[in-house]
Amino acid sequence: MNYYKADSGLETIDYIEAFNLNFNLGNVVKYITRAGKKTDRPLEDLGKASWYINREIERLRNNEE
Repeated sequence: MNYYKADSGLETIDYIEAFNLNFNLGNVVKYITRAGKKTDRPLEDLGKASWYINREIERLRNNEE
């Protein structure tokens, strides 16, 4: 089973590359995409997505200073 591929054939990596997302944002998309699919614990993947989005927010805040 491919946790990163939609029924339409679109793969998560293609979305990430199409929007030129950086590492943090790419991981947010990755973990949201597979939440509840790879394991029966979607909160684990959503927590990881949250961690990466918070890391990106902090990175942007630090760059503003």
